[in-house]
Amino acid sequence: MKNSIKLKGRLKNYLQTSIYLGVLLVLVNLGIYVIDYRAGLILTCFVVLYFAIVVSLLLYNKPIIMNELISFATQYGQIQRRLLRDLDLPHALLDEAGKIIWTNIAFERAVHKEKGYRKSITSLFPAITKEKLPGDVDEVELSVAFEDNDYVAKMKKISLKEMALNSDIIEDKDYDGYLIALYLFDETALKIALQEVDDQSLAVGMIYIDNYEEALDSVEDVRRSLLIALIERKVNKYIAGMDGICKKIEKDKFLVIMRKKAIASLQESRFDLLEDVKTVNIGNEMAVTISIGIGLDGLSYAQNYEFARNAIDLALGRGGDQAVVKTPHNTVYYGGKSQQVEKNTRVKARVKAHALKEIISVKDKVIVMGHRNADIDSFGAAVGIARIASTMERKVHIVLSDPPATLHPFVEMFRGNPDYEEDLIINSQQAVEMVGNNAVLVVVDVNKPSITDCPELLRLCKSIVVFDHHRQGTEVIENATLSYVEAYASSTCEMISEILQYIGENIKIKTIEADCMYSGIMIDTNNFMTKTGVRTFEAAAFLRRNGADVTRVRKLFREEAAEYKAKADAVSQAEIYRNAYAISICTSEDIQSPTVVGAQAANELLNIKGVKASFILTEYQNLIYVSARSIDEVNVQLVMERLGGGGHMNTAGCQMSDTSLAEGIGIIKRTLDTMIGEGEI
Repeated sequence: MKNSIKLKGRLKNYLQTSIYLGVLLVLVNLGIYVIDYRAGLILTCFVVLYFAIVVSLLLYNKPIIMNELISFATQYGQIQRRLLRDLDLPHALLDEAGKIIWTNIAFERAVHKEKGYRKSITSLFPAITKEKLPGDVDEVELSVAFEDNDYVAKMKKISLKEMALNSDIIEDKDYDGYLIALYLFDETALKIALQEVDDQSLAVGMIYIDNYEEALDSVEDVRRSLLIALIERKVNKYIAGMDGICKKIEKDKFLVIMRKKAIASLQESRFDLLEDVKTVNIGNEMAVTISIGIGLDGLSYAQNYEFARNAIDLALGRGGDQAVVKTPHNTVYYGGKSQQVEKNTRVKARVKAHALKEIISVKDKVIVMGHRNADIDSFGAAVGIARIASTMERKVHIVLSDPPATLHPFVEMFRGNPDYEEDLIINSQQAVEMVGNNAVLVVVDVNKPSITDCPELLRLCKSIVVFDHHRQGTEVIENATLSYVEAYASSTCEMISEILQYIGENIKIKTIEADCMYSGIMIDTNNFMTKTGVRTFEAAAFLRRNGADVTRVRKLFREEAAEYKAKADAVSQAEIYRNAYAISICTSEDIQSPTVVGAQAANELLNIKGVKASFILTEYQNLIYVSARSIDEVNVQLVMERLGGGGHMNTAGCQMSDTSLAEGIGIIKRTLDTMIGEGEI
């Protein structure tokens, strides 16, 4: 077989060089014959001898050379295999399904397996599933982990088609088999170094004292400086313990600089500084609360500062007494367990009223919009804004699409009424068509763009005004010309009632307008039993002086017998979960506004002794509506935010899609268990 092997290339040319030289010698011999016959004869004898020796050597050495070449190739292959086997880089061969067929020593050492391990690669690295293997692509790279080590796994497809063409045992027609070469690059040390650098990066924070003036007013004059000093000492000592810097920038504001690692520690402790500050007591009747805003992971320190400012605005907009951590990708909330203190001063309301008056005065048209599934607070506040616009002789429209049955009596008071324009109340489509370049959009009772009656209007209107009493979440109406969001207010109608008092002396509120606004306050306060303060009653008194009739309003809210029975059934069938949380279902059969009945049932359940919070689930229009209520012990807003909703500390809700009532109850129970375990409620 060795003799039948034919050489080619440089080795063949090298071995045949002596033949080529012999041919040259023959030509020289012919030349010698021309010069001298005898000399030519002598050289001919030498040429014959030369060819005899050369041919003999070629025939003798060729088998020896071929044998050496085959031996070298065999040894070279073994050396290559040994090098791959001893390679320090973990390396393995997989079949098309991801099963391991060969490993080197470094791979076996990395995964703690003996030679001959033949299971699927997924058993070692769950992240490498069959879908992640290279199939349509030739090369794949992904991050994997094994025990405490982090790797970058690179997988490359190795085609076996050429091998099949030269094989006597594999049918090569349409064969497209392949192996997968897997390499593991250890990045554990790199990630540890990067994490260390990341932990040392600086974060910016801001700390505001929520009730600075109110707390000082509740303590004797001689003790005020001591109270301030104790609060500052508490904050400074806490931040210094985290190896941070705390600088007082105003009487009730602090700027904080600390490492990102310290922020992680604060998050683990759920910002216990919020509770520590409340322990400062030197005779002050009111506990001091603070709000914290943290910005981190920005591209620059300036961006982190901007994140911190946005975070503190969110914390204050949500009622204070909480911490907000904002990054480029998400926003996380902590705390928010206490009631926000009502501000006694109306300075802010007066300033906002004058600002609203200035904005409307330069516009031709005013469009007022509330939230989807409007309630009487939303409609009453819209009516109040409409009165302001009408007094200023501006064209005004209220956007109201598909009002619920409970709102029909109020809407009918305006439709067909000669005192009002026929197009006062319009739907979303009409509103989009009526928007002009010189129109202002006033959004009431909502600050979430996605749940407004017509989100498209937010894009079409350049001038936007927001009035709301709900706590702010991550999703807010951006670029508002004027924003007045006060979480302490009982209702938006209360806020608009105060605004009305500062618009001007010539404003005259009609009786039906006063009834609508009074109804909004009454419903949102559950007949003045929840979240009512001095300003709530002052707003109600103002509306009463302008013609609001309590008896007339009460008649408007009388229920159908079916609704009353549904509410009673929901209360009677309530389950008291963990001896503190009432959970029940409200039927939607033969009821025009089941969600309203569900909310009323949730309020009724709070009258049961020992119940800290109530949750009513109502199936309506292929969705599960959840109404959550509490008195003062549980922040139901935090619970509903976990489920994609929101609201107030005492009044909140959410919607669930693709979920049954039984599944919804299970979700609420699991959420409560999780939050109780985390200490959030």
